[in-house]
This record gives sequence, structure tokens and C-alpha cells, in this order.
Amino acid sequence: MLDGRQVNAEVLSFDVSTVALRGAREYQEDSLISSFALGQDTGFAVLADGMGGHASGHIASTLVVTEMFAQLKMKDLMLDEGVLNIPTALETAAEAANKRVSEYAETNDEAYGMGSTLLSVVIRQEKLFWISVGDSPLLLFRDGELRQLNKDHSMAPEIDMMVKAGAMTEEVGRDHPDRNTLTSAITGSRIPKIDCPERPIALQPEDILIVASDGIQYLSNEVIARTLKQTQTGRGVDIANALIEEIEELKHPEQDNTACMVVKVGVSLQEQPIAIDIADKPVLAKVPDEVEERKPSSRIVRIVPKKPEPKEPEIERIHHQQEPSASANEDQLEDALAEGERRKAYWYRGQRFYKD
Repeated sequence: MLDGRQVNAEVLSFDVSTVALRGAREYQEDSLISSFALGQDTGFAVLADGMGGHASGHIASTLVVTEMFAQLKMKDLMLDEGVLNIPTALETAAEAANKRVSEYAETNDEAYGMGSTLLSVVIRQEKLFWISVGDSPLLLFRDGELRQLNKDHSMAPEIDMMVKAGAMTEEVGRDHPDRNTLTSAITGSRIPKIDCPERPIALQPEDILIVASDGIQYLSNEVIARTLKQTQTGRGVDIANALIEEIEELKHPEQDNTACMVVKVGVSLQEQPIAIDIADKPVLAKVPDEVEERKPSSRIVRIVPKKPEPKEPEIERIHHQQEPSASANEDQLEDALAEGERRKAYWYRGQRFYKD
């Protein structure tokens, strides 16, 4: 038998906030949705940056986000219980989103050429998993330093390598027209590159995670890191708003759409059950005859009532309420008493009852 007791244990907590900015564009092509429910060990988010024009870009990102989210949400319980391989689940969901875009493009001529980036994260307890296609950055701020976790599927890394090699100047590389050209995207056809590591990254207290579209990269990494240092003691929503204010202060004439989710990692005390073996200890509580039925999701404990020990059958004793009448047959009474102590006779209302 196990005795369930409660102890306070430190567990990671997540302060999640999302913001979006249209920027200098006339329309919004970024889509973002997240699910971090209280009481669950797992949360996830999906972000997509659409391309292909006003209507097509918005539809592409919406299709990717909704299909990806639906695939993960249907497996929400298995993700939370840790019985599902998360990288495999992410890749399967991404393929479903790609198929959804293909089906839409085949039946809508105006959708020709549309596509979207994809960035999805799953956080189970302290472990961070992700899948990304395109150039939407996944940033981690830890110990005052900012770094990008996922790979950039655009021409930007190759142009930066050319700058480092001296093949072009830093100014030319920074404003190169092909810098934002994608080398992989969700378009309905084969996905050229997918970044989905098998091994997760362990998050730590005071980490700040940023899931964003490439619009946030109008800010330099230095500016982003400085902003996070200044706001890291605040709430997640304060950090997100501070980043958006920095973008707005740039007043860049070509500022792209920006969608951003900030996850601030903290520590909280939570009551955790511990099991103590008390099989050898006497059970003082009375065993109930019936056990209240519990919910299917709970562990069902069945208690079998202790079988009562056999007892001697009760013997009905009848006591005469009055003295025998004088008219009783005394000869018959003497004959009954003569049978010995084994049999006793009682006279009651003219009837004779025996106890063996």
C-alpha cells in the first residue's frame, strides 16, 4: 500500500506573451498561435510568415498555422504524458501542413506561387523541441548573451560568409537584394530543408526564448540583447512590448510584418505527491464496504471488504412472559424434563419449544 503525501518541489514555470506588428506593409501575412495551459507539462506554439502577395500570403500562413496546430492539439495528451516522439510528431505535422497548402493551391488559381515559413516549438517540462522551415528565427537569451538556435534557410548566411571572406563589403551584404530569398519553404511541393533536431535543448531558469518572424531582425542582435537585459526582470508582456517599441522607433520605410512570442522561464514551488510504502504498518482505518467510483483518468483503487469469520448460528431464545397456567398437563412436562439436561422445555401459551 502507498501513502500519498505532498512535498514542495521546484519546477520550471513559463510566462508567455505574444505580439504582432504590421510595420510598413499594408497587410499582415504573419500568423501565430500558442497553447500553454496551466496544469499541463507541455506547451507548444506555431508561427508562419506567409508570402505570395496580400491574400495568398495571409492564406498560406493561416493554412500552415491552423493545420500544424490542429495536428499537435490532437496529440496533446500523448505529448503531455511523454509517450510520443516529439521530433517525429513535429515532422508529421509539418508534412500535413504542406499537403494542406498543396490542396488549396490546386483548387485556387490565385494561390499559385504562395508559400510560408514555419517555426513551431514544443516545450515539455524543461526540454525544448522545434521544427523550422525558412528564415523565422528562434532566439535564446541566456546569461546576457543572445544566440539563434535554428538554422536560417535563406541566402543571408551565404551572403554573410561572402562578407567574412572579403568577397563583398559589409554594407553591400547587409542590403543585398537576395538576402531574404528563401532556400526552403512550405509551398505544397517537396520541402528542401527541414531543421528538426532529435535532441532537445534543456531550458534553465531566467532563460528568455523568442519565437518570431524575420521582421524582428530589422533590429540588430546587439539591440535585441540590450533590450532583453533591460527588461529581463519584468513580465513576459513587458519584454514583448519593449521589443515592438524598439522596432517602431526605427521607423524603417520597409519594415516587414513582425509576429513575436516571448517565453520567460522562471521557477515556482509546486506540490508534488510522493509515495511511501506502508505495507508493513497496521491499517487503523475501517475498511469501507464500498469505494466511491473515480474518474477514468484517475488511478482506480479497489478495496475488497474483509470476509467475516464464520459464527455459530444464533439460537432463538423464547422466554415465557407468564407463569404456566394451572391447567397445564403436569405429566407431560415431567416426561420432557426427564430426557436430561440436553433438552429443555418451555411452556408458552400452551406450546412446547425445545433447545438441543
